[in-house]
Amino acid sequence: MVRTPLTPEERERGERLGRLLCEARGPRSMVEIAAAAGLSAETLRKIETGRAPTPAFFTVAALAGVLDLSMDDLVARCALVPS
Repeated sequence: MVRTPLTPEERERGERLGRLLCEARGPRSMVEIAAAAGLSAETLRKIETGRAPTPAFFTVAALAGVLDLSMDDLVARCALVPS
């Protein structure tokens, strides 16, 4: 199965999500947050840097829970911006 390439807007949304998660993580280590969310530090690194712009819902939900973020707020702040 061939995956459809992401649009520039989808990539930007992934980058925004990564920045929000990184800001929420603050001084805590990537390893600490990833372990608490049940992820690898590499997965979190890819999300924070935008290299994984479309993480699974349950991955985002786990990170939001660990970082005490509202899913509604994340959705609103990461919504696609029409070009």
